[in-house]
Amino acid sequence: MHKKILSVIAISLALVQFAFAQVGTIRGELTDGEFNDVLPFANILVKGTTVGTTSDFEGAYSLEVEPGTYTVVFSYIGYTPQEITDVVVEASKITELNVLLQPASAQLDEVVVTTTVRKNTEASVLNLQKNSVTLMDGLSLEGIKTMGASNIASAVKRVPGVSVQDGKYVYVRGLGDRYTKSILNGMDIPGLDPDKNTVQMDIFPTNILENVIVLKSASAELPADFTGGVVNIITKDFPTQKQMSISASVGYNPSMHFQDNYLSYEGGATDFLGFDDGTRELPFPSSSVIPSPSDSDRNSILDDYTRAFEPNMAAQEQTSKPDFSLGFSYGNQFNVGDNTLGFIASLDYKNTTRFYEGFENGIYQKAPESDIYELRFDRRQRGDLGTNNVLGSALAGLSYKTGRSKYRLNLLHIQNGESRAALYNQRTEISNALDVVKDNLEYSERSVSNLLLSGKHTSENASFTSEWSLSPTFTSVQDKDVRLTTFIVNPDGFTISSDAGFPTRLWRDLKEINAVGKIDFTKSYSLFDNKALFKFGGLYSYKQREYGIYNYDIAFYNFSTASLDGDPDAILLEENIWTRENNSGSYARGSFQPANSFDSNQNTAAFYLSNEFKFANKLRAIIGIRAENFTTFFTGQNNTGTEVYDEEKTISELDFFPSVNFIYEVKDNVNMRLSYSKTTARPSFKELSVVQIADLLTGVLFLGNLDLQPTYIDNFDFRFEIFGDSAQMFAISSFYKKFKDPIEIVAYDITAPNQFTPRNSPSADVLGLEFEARKNFGFISEGLQDLSLNLNVSIIDSKIEMAKGENQEYDSRQTFARDGETIDETRQLQGQSPFLVNAGLNYNNRNIGLETGVFYNVQGKTLEVVGFGQNPDVFTQPFNSLNFNFSKTLGQEQNSKITLKVNNILNDTRESLYDSFGAAKQNFSYREIGTAFSLGYSLNF
Repeated sequence: MHKKILSVIAISLALVQFAFAQVGTIRGELTDGEFNDVLPFANILVKGTTVGTTSDFEGAYSLEVEPGTYTVVFSYIGYTPQEITDVVVEASKITELNVLLQPASAQLDEVVVTTTVRKNTEASVLNLQKNSVTLMDGLSLEGIKTMGASNIASAVKRVPGVSVQDGKYVYVRGLGDRYTKSILNGMDIPGLDPDKNTVQMDIFPTNILENVIVLKSASAELPADFTGGVVNIITKDFPTQKQMSISASVGYNPSMHFQDNYLSYEGGATDFLGFDDGTRELPFPSSSVIPSPSDSDRNSILDDYTRAFEPNMAAQEQTSKPDFSLGFSYGNQFNVGDNTLGFIASLDYKNTTRFYEGFENGIYQKAPESDIYELRFDRRQRGDLGTNNVLGSALAGLSYKTGRSKYRLNLLHIQNGESRAALYNQRTEISNALDVVKDNLEYSERSVSNLLLSGKHTSENASFTSEWSLSPTFTSVQDKDVRLTTFIVNPDGFTISSDAGFPTRLWRDLKEINAVGKIDFTKSYSLFDNKALFKFGGLYSYKQREYGIYNYDIAFYNFSTASLDGDPDAILLEENIWTRENNSGSYARGSFQPANSFDSNQNTAAFYLSNEFKFANKLRAIIGIRAENFTTFFTGQNNTGTEVYDEEKTISELDFFPSVNFIYEVKDNVNMRLSYSKTTARPSFKELSVVQIADLLTGVLFLGNLDLQPTYIDNFDFRFEIFGDSAQMFAISSFYKKFKDPIEIVAYDITAPNQFTPRNSPSADVLGLEFEARKNFGFISEGLQDLSLNLNVSIIDSKIEMAKGENQEYDSRQTFARDGETIDETRQLQGQSPFLVNAGLNYNNRNIGLETGVFYNVQGKTLEVVGFGQNPDVFTQPFNSLNFNFSKTLGQEQNSKITLKVNNILNDTRESLYDSFGAAKQNFSYREIGTAFSLGYSLNF
């Protein structure tokens, strides 16, 4: 009897398991086709069945049905219902179906729209763009994959007016980093270079992204410290279904990889992980007082200090390795009772090697005589430079959703280690004529750890929503044991002397804490018989930075450096180190520089009000105002000790930033936009200080400036846009920006051509025109539907008013003008490109999983360094980037992909040139980067 009962139970369980295995799921989200908002508590019904549900407070829904083909009906009061036909559901699989509902043309009229259109994520982002009341461009995950891009940096160049510097930093509308801001899931996050306003974009793998949004006009809920644009990186929180993928790629550049004269040096055992294992740590406490040979009471310990340094001072030749990368991501959601738990995780690792053979850096000046046009070099460096960069990132996220609340926790850690080795010759001429040879070894370890905790809560009918976020971040940047050895080249050999500088050992340590918290409230209500949204909220941000430099050099006592025969590694050989017994040799000495140590903090408190509503049937607006109270405090002193600061308040400003955005719906798919906003650009910690930071490779010295003031910008934008089917669109935009007190990096004075400092100029104007078109070739032939052209062009004119008066820019240019040269009162704004062109010809056949395309990007000649007196301007030259991408999915399920990329097909070089009236252009910097090939493979589970 018991056996029969057990058999029945076993059979019943098997049938239940089989029944559940045969069930499929339809899952997705309903959004408002008029406002960029979700539709909560809408009705979803599988036609011809009793299966139905309602969306939750975020517009999300889920239905379980047996395998088959269905018609699903979506309805919401006051909106036109939609029927989606031919929805195929397979056993144990999830069919994703996101739907956009448009307001009914006649209130409560029953109009049923039948369509077979499924979700198109590229079209979804275009719909966000169409309905946004701020000027917006975006990239969907689908669009990023179309380009075959493995990270945001390689994809975002497709956005109109966007360029990418150094392969990782995004510039919007040709404006430099100071005027572009990047945020993660709506919150500030510092990058690996905390002096930049934008996060390094190559750290985010594309498989964890929902989309990337670029906002070009301001609204009250956005931070005020941007002008070109805000780049919002949005990660997935609730994957529709289980997603797991692994990827790997290898890269080869013939001019950089497998070169046996590549320069490097012996580092630590953990360099391949992006951090030093302690090999490069300062070998004694930074507070140590190192005695001199003449200090008879303490000099017995001097040789111990000297021996503590790593003896390797010379760049060593090795064979360079190719680039490679690895990636893993996982995401899923689970039911926890009536609630939902989502999880997403990602690991990404990149190891890249660069070898710049024949690089050049130069410092040039005008001659004192106005009839001499050719530039004279103060110093000129030529040689070879090898770099190895390791970048690792880990992201984990949890989301928990209840009936009326959602909580989200994101953890992000980025680890970066970069080693550099250079061997070069330097010729100095103006200050003192010397020929030298230099070995330069550097290692920089950077890390960013960020936590984001957020919550969203709604009222019972979802008409009132509150959202809050807390985001602390810890950033560390450490330059460990930077080594520079300079030998003077004489006719009879090599020597070291103070004329060219003694061997240097340098440690830099930066620690920064960022804590940001914000809260937002949204109330939907009726105004002028239309839906309206009233928003208000606040933000508080605290940033604190501690920075220090520890500088040591190797001097010589009763010792002929000619005996070293030009070998840097001989300097710290045992037989060459000074001891009491031999009273001759090399010894360490410390050089404390108080101007290179400071403690500073920035505080921002903000509050905003805004209202989004419709004046009439076709005219919509968002009007708001944001108040921000910004203060900075500085602790430090200058090198001479004549200026000492202790929690000195250097900036204290309460500012109001109004914004007005209008959108007029000419037709259902045609918009006209007009907007005005006021924004700001503030000095960084490094700029608002008395710090003096030397770049040992280039010889450039950065000087801080405590007199800097924030820049304020008035922004005006107009846009006309047409949206077509199949993610096609056309748009033309114009913008005008008026700058007050723009901050620029300029030459310090006429006597120091290698010294640069930030300064405020009186005013500047930027006027621009943007054109964008996305068009497929289906109008020629249906067979060409998968071939498309994306083109966007930005033309920008900038003018800045030069400061006048003694020791000011305009007067200094007049003083050192060449014969026949006319000095205008205005010039180009630093960092502003006169034009940008992005073009892509792409073929995408989803049926066979084939994508291929050619993509071109160029940015116009851009003022990089502002000249002063005898120091001429430096311009970054246009870099013509032509890249090819080919990808093909494999297997019956098309769950694996192979990708081939070719970058810099034109083999262009990166150059910055001095530009002076009547003179031949000279190199400020020159790098040959070669043509790079990469082969990648990814597998989705």
